[in-house]
Amino acid sequence: MVLDGTLEASVQAGAQALARGELLGLPTETVYGLAADAENDAAVARIFAAKGRPADHPLIVHVPDGAAVAHYAKAVPVFAQQLIDAFWPGPLTLILPRRAGRASAAAGGQDSIGLRCPAHPVAQALLAACAALQPPICGVAAPSANRFGRVSPTTAAHVQSEFGPELLVLDGGPCEVGIESTIVDCTRGVPVLLRPGAISRAAIEQACGLRPLSREELAADTPRASGTLLAHYAPTARVRLMDAKALQTGLDLLGADAAHLAVYARTPLRSASRQVLLQPMPSDPAQAAHELFARLRDFDDAGVRLIWIETPPEDAAWEGVRDRLMRAAAAA
Repeated sequence: MVLDGTLEASVQAGAQALARGELLGLPTETVYGLAADAENDAAVARIFAAKGRPADHPLIVHVPDGAAVAHYAKAVPVFAQQLIDAFWPGPLTLILPRRAGRASAAAGGQDSIGLRCPAHPVAQALLAACAALQPPICGVAAPSANRFGRVSPTTAAHVQSEFGPELLVLDGGPCEVGIESTIVDCTRGVPVLLRPGAISRAAIEQACGLRPLSREELAADTPRASGTLLAHYAPTARVRLMDAKALQTGLDLLGADAAHLAVYARTPLRSASRQVLLQPMPSDPAQAAHELFARLRDFDDAGVRLIWIETPPEDAAWEGVRDRLMRAAAAA
C-alpha cells in the first residue's frame, strides 16, 4: 500500500511499521530501498527472504547524519571522515570497521558495515522519525526494493510491481540519481572503489587527497558489498552490449523480420521492422543514469525478449552506467 497522506503522517506510519518489525518501501535519491530496522535481526531476515537474497550478502545501513556513524563503526579513518564531510547526505556508501554487536545480520556477518546518509527529503524525514522513537531506531537497512539480481526500482510503482500491494511504500516520486550509490571501502588504509556511482573517482580523490584504488589493485580480498556480483541489475529480457556499427549491422541483417527486440542507443539507428522498439539513450551520462532502470523495466513491460544497448563510452563520467549495464548483460 502506498502511503499517500500528508508527509508527516506517512512518515510516522512508516516509522511505526519499522518499529513493529515490518518492511517498508523507502525512496532515496539513488533508488527505492526495502527498509527494516537495521538492528532487528528478524526484520532484516525478512528483507533477505523477500528479495531472495543470500543472507551473507550485506545490506547498506542508512543513517540520519555523520554523527550516527559512531553507533555502528568502531573507527573512522581521517580520509573517510573527509568523504563524509564532502558528500553526506548523498549517494556515497562507506565500508567501515563494524562495532561488535551492532547490525551483524545486516552486515552479512562481516566485521565491516556499509553506511550511507541519503539526501532524499522523505528518507531524511523517516530517519529522523525513527531516531525519535522510544526506543530509537538508529539506522535502517535498505537494499534496493527488487528481487535479488533484478532491475532496481526508481518509482513507488516499481516497488509495488515487485512486492505487491501488501508492502507499505513511502512515495517520494522518481529517484533523482537513478543508479545505486558509489561504494568506497575504508577498511584498508586507503579508499578502495567497490562500486562506481554518481560520485566519481576524481571527486573522491579531490575530497580526501587520496586516489581511490580498484579492488583489483589490492592483493587482499575486499569486504563483500551490495551490487558487486558479476551478474546483477538484469531485466527479464536478455541484454547485449554492442557498439553502434554492430547494432546497425545486426538490424540490417534481421531486416523486416526483426521482432521482440528493443534497441537503446545514443547513435541514431534505423530498422526495416516496425516491431523493433528503437529508444534513444541520453548523451548526458547523468540523465542516462537517471532513466536507465526505468527504461529497462519499460522494455520488459513491452514484452521484448532481447535488449541491444550501445556500449557506453569509456570516460569516467559514464563509469556508473557502464558498470550497471555490464552486470545486466552478464546475467544473460
